Amino acid sequence: MAKVLIYSTRFCPFCMMARRLLDTKGVTYCEISVEADPAQRREMQRISGRHTVPQVFIDDHHVGGYDELAAAEQSGQLDTWLQGCC
Repeated sequence: MAKVLIYSTRFCPFCMMARRLLDTKGVTYCEISVEADPAQRREMQRISGRHTVPQVFIDDHHVGGYDELAAAEQSGQLDTWLQGCC
C-alpha cells in the first residue's frame, strides 16, 4: 500500500470530504494540520505550490486538493495510486 499524506485543517469542508473518501477506502494516512502551525503551512505551500487545503500526496505524487482526489476516484486512478503505482 502506498504512503498517503494529507495537509489539512479541522473544520475545512473539503478536508472533511477528503478524509471521508480516504476512510471509506480503508486508507491509512498521515495527516498534518496546518491550522495553527505556520511552519507546516509554509512547508505544504513549498512542496505543493498551493496555499489551500487539503493537499494530498500519495507516495511522492502530489494529487492536489479534494477535487483532484475525487476525480481520481471517479476515474479509477486513485486505486492504482494507492497500490503504489504512481
